[in-house]
Amino acid sequence: MATEIETRLSAMGITLPQAAAPAANYVPTVQTGNLLFVSGQVPFGPDGKIQFVGKVGDDMDTDTGKDAARLCAINILAQAKAALGDIDRITRCVKLTGFVNSTPDFTGHPTVINGASDLIAEALGEKGSHARAAVGMASLPLGVAVEVEAIFEVA
Repeated sequence: MATEIETRLSAMGITLPQAAAPAANYVPTVQTGNLLFVSGQVPFGPDGKIQFVGKVGDDMDTDTGKDAARLCAINILAQAKAALGDIDRITRCVKLTGFVNSTPDFTGHPTVINGASDLIAEALGEKGSHARAAVGMASLPLGVAVEVEAIFEVA
């Protein structure tokens, strides 16, 4: 039976992929008390292959970066579901932190990370309002354009 969040995602045309395995020496999630920390997620496509390689402001525009951030948010929710079993255990998105692989003169980081924020807000409804940081980076793992991490309150 579909959960409330998965029903919203389905209405958005999204099926959560299998959660990606860690690419280095870390775990995808850590729960402490009622907080679930989701490690930074990069834009792996449903086929498990990296999407959106490049630098925003150079070989990638803001809208494409926003699409990359959206895919990162989908992968965050996949990790949360894998950790919690029932994704509806999420009671609040506390914070997102977005990292944008960008040129030194690029200043649209908040617009890029809106791709993740918008998806989380739509998928979680009123539980999706969150604090956030959006920062530029000289590079990111695997050359991806965006990486996003999350903190959720859970029941």
